[in-house]
Amino acid sequence: MSKALENQRTYAMVGTGGSGKTSLAEMLLFQSGAVNRLGRIEDGTSNLDYEPEEVKRRGSIQPAFATFPWQKNTHFLADIPGDNNFIGDINYLLAGVDAAVFVVDAVDGVRPLTRKLWKAVKDSDLPAMVFINKMDRDRADFDMAFAGLSDILGIKPVLLYTPIGQQDDFRGVVDVLAGKALFFNDDSKVTEGEIPSEMADEIQILRETMVENIAESDEVLMEKYLEEGELTDEEMNLALRKGVLSGELIPVAAGSALANKGGAQVLDLIQSLFPSPLDRAPWMDEEGNERVSSPDEPVAAFVIKTLADPFAGQLSILRVLSGTLKADSALYNPAREENERVGTPLCLVGKEQTPCKEALGPGSIVAVAKLKSTRTGDTLCEEKAQFTLARPTMPPTLITYALAPQEKGDEDKVYAAVHKLLDEDITLRLGRDEETADILLSGMGQMHIETSVERARRRYKVDIVLKTPKVPYRETIKAKAQVQGRHKKQSGGRGQFGDCWVEISPQPRGAGYEFEDAIVGGSIPRQYIPAVDKGIQEAAQRGFLAGYPLVDFKVRLYDGSYHSVDSSEMAFKIAGSLALKKAMESCKPILLEPVMLVSVSVPDEFMGDIIGDLSSRRGKVLGSDSTAGLTEIKAHIPMNEIMRYAPDLRSMTGGQGVFTMEFDHYEEAPPHVTDKVVAETEQAAA
Repeated sequence: MSKALENQRTYAMVGTGGSGKTSLAEMLLFQSGAVNRLGRIEDGTSNLDYEPEEVKRRGSIQPAFATFPWQKNTHFLADIPGDNNFIGDINYLLAGVDAAVFVVDAVDGVRPLTRKLWKAVKDSDLPAMVFINKMDRDRADFDMAFAGLSDILGIKPVLLYTPIGQQDDFRGVVDVLAGKALFFNDDSKVTEGEIPSEMADEIQILRETMVENIAESDEVLMEKYLEEGELTDEEMNLALRKGVLSGELIPVAAGSALANKGGAQVLDLIQSLFPSPLDRAPWMDEEGNERVSSPDEPVAAFVIKTLADPFAGQLSILRVLSGTLKADSALYNPAREENERVGTPLCLVGKEQTPCKEALGPGSIVAVAKLKSTRTGDTLCEEKAQFTLARPTMPPTLITYALAPQEKGDEDKVYAAVHKLLDEDITLRLGRDEETADILLSGMGQMHIETSVERARRRYKVDIVLKTPKVPYRETIKAKAQVQGRHKKQSGGRGQFGDCWVEISPQPRGAGYEFEDAIVGGSIPRQYIPAVDKGIQEAAQRGFLAGYPLVDFKVRLYDGSYHSVDSSEMAFKIAGSLALKKAMESCKPILLEPVMLVSVSVPDEFMGDIIGDLSSRRGKVLGSDSTAGLTEIKAHIPMNEIMRYAPDLRSMTGGQGVFTMEFDHYEEAPPHVTDKVVAETEQAAA
């Protein structure tokens, strides 16, 4: 088994939406013989983008997996979505692979999202190669795309296959290391030939640069190169693989996935340069303990994804970390403290499932059906040799929508339907707003939320309406007041009496609520003082301007009176609420709006438009930073002005801008915003 594991490869396809990442994966499947026709996203025949929502929007919304042979060696491939709406769980998926094929579009080059995805790959310490795709498209510019790798991503690229021609003239690649040309025929097969004469000088320079870059990754080799001026092919190949495994060198190839050109070269590079599962560093558990990636260790497998299958039900996608996974194994889930029975592991090619025949050692990515308690991020292991892989980090959600049923009374049905999606999409957050009772669904973007709701409608036959949720405004005060809250009621028999004097004053922003008991001399009995506090807090939750909670104020209870018979906790609770209501007449209440910290990354040419747009949203630009053609702008913007920013940014930048946002602070809303919010509240209550 060790020989097979040495030649096994487990890797991810990573790239922005529209870069042709899935098309490259389809080409690899076709050229390996795993499928008998080249799947195309454009005409709905993709093997990897098979969900109805993916076919409709012609792009990946969930990862897909494939197991296939190349030169009698097993490859496990994970195709990761590239749209910013669907990459929230990328760290979980990258935790399941040993390397990454990074795809860059020759037309658009390195974009803002490219930088974000590359950072995820490097943060995961994965060796990688780059494939510059779409060399046959109009406006394809290899030099621009290649320059962006070092200028923007800061990597040391080693160009191994450079294109012969581009756009309509793209007809082959030059193997720079071997010094030969490979021409693509009409049937996409390759014919070796002489390097075109007009490229000879360029190839000589590229080879010298390549040899220098390889030599620089190894001190001993560098000394030899400086002394002798040349290296043997064997020395270069060994040093190249060593540099790739360390992450210092990034091999680069070019081609056209949709035209089925360049796939064999990519597969050969993967086979010769990427690590085997035996090469990777030991895994670390939550407590810092190590587990070696070896078939001789106890079994451990990490759940990198959960998928819904219409026939098998829930599929857990496992990456085998150590040991050998066998059918009908009894494993333990430490996170759930439960035993699980692993039935027959399934090898996947998209939605096609085949029982795995081979032994499944480290590096294997397989599906297991109907695990009773296991979820994404859990580790399955032997109970007597427990190991729990440390969970990767998750980004914060960016947008929240309120969900409502088409027909009143179906709220529980809506909640239950969307809740079923949470197992397969760990980037979704579902909850209820305590103030409004709205069902709230949070996700990575507007398209993410809309696609998730579309799935719930299709699968569970429930009509769901999406509503923009209420902005969580708050209220506070700007002045101090001393008031009396007096509640007296006599209606025959025992009456109600509570009387309190309080001083209400503003607190610094974010300080919250404070209650001070300053009663002396027993003017209010000790047992009734908490009731005054509770009455004030409950009244504060209902607000006074527009029905939003009152925050950041201090209450000092300093006097009052009681009746030995008629006083009660309820009477003093009412007295407290009356005191707060009366104080609002003098305390100058104001509306506070939530302000978000927004970071927008765009190509330089859009910077002026973006800053102007942010300013028009009442934003305060904090600064900008430009690096190699990309500008990152940071700003404080009221939440109400940016809740639907994603489609606007997409429109302004042609899909090239990305943004993140998180809550930062509350600040006083301007009068026109306050007037509008108060009017809306009064209208809703009418």
